[in-house]
Amino acid sequence: MTSLYETVSPPPGDDVPTNRINLTVNGQLRTMDVEPRLLLVHLLRQGLTLTGTHTGCDTSNCGACTVLFDGRPAKSCTMLAVQADGHSVQTVEGMATSSELDPIQEGFKEEHGLQCGYCTPGMMLAAKALLERNPNPTEDDVRWALSGNLCRCTGYQNIVKAVLWAADKMRAQQN
Repeated sequence: MTSLYETVSPPPGDDVPTNRINLTVNGQLRTMDVEPRLLLVHLLRQGLTLTGTHTGCDTSNCGACTVLFDGRPAKSCTMLAVQADGHSVQTVEGMATSSELDPIQEGFKEEHGLQCGYCTPGMMLAAKALLERNPNPTEDDVRWALSGNLCRCTGYQNIVKAVLWAADKMRAQQN
């Protein structure tokens, strides 16, 4: 892994202190100076231009900002960037390779699991965490795992079908 020193700091003339943090984002070690008040979602979106992480409500109700924090779903709109020091963060940009989609992304495509797409990255990451701990989920398991993520466009049925499709594909790949 390479280390990249970056500064996400206040505008000139604003004497806000910064903290140096080290975190791994999508497998890449990052060292950054950040304001103690900076939210993780803003570090990801503005500091690292990983715009797949969305802000929808700023209250942790909608789940559009969901990332994987040390492999577990976390809502980045209510987490400070300094809390990520020494930890691993995965965003939707870290799911696919340059040549193929992650099975979860493929499932959303195959089963029409999105409409506007705003909630999709958070849904996919919550699904990824579920499938890593439970490779053979029931429909109820999927619905429970995604219950912290709101979709305002769909009735969730195709999202659930997409996750189950991905689970089937991932199990088939292991055999």
